[in-house]
Amino acid sequence: MIKNLDLVISINTSVAHLAGALGQEVWVLLPFSTDYRWTLDKTRTPWYPTATLFRQPAIGDWESALAEVVTQLQLYK
Repeated sequence: MIKNLDLVISINTSVAHLAGALGQEVWVLLPFSTDYRWTLDKTRTPWYPTATLFRQPAIGDWESALAEVVTQLQLYK
């Protein structure tokens, strides 16, 4: 099913990892502090080249991360 989607938007779940492993375009919302798989401060990860990372700029600030997703979604092809 994931391969039939144009874009997957997820948090750090198995869905995000599966989409990345399948080479499907995936946008991942991440908390301010996260583990090494998502790198420290980048918008990309070497493990999933098709993933774009959207991070909280501060602990608990999902509003800013979601606003960035909305902005990018409006520009999405």
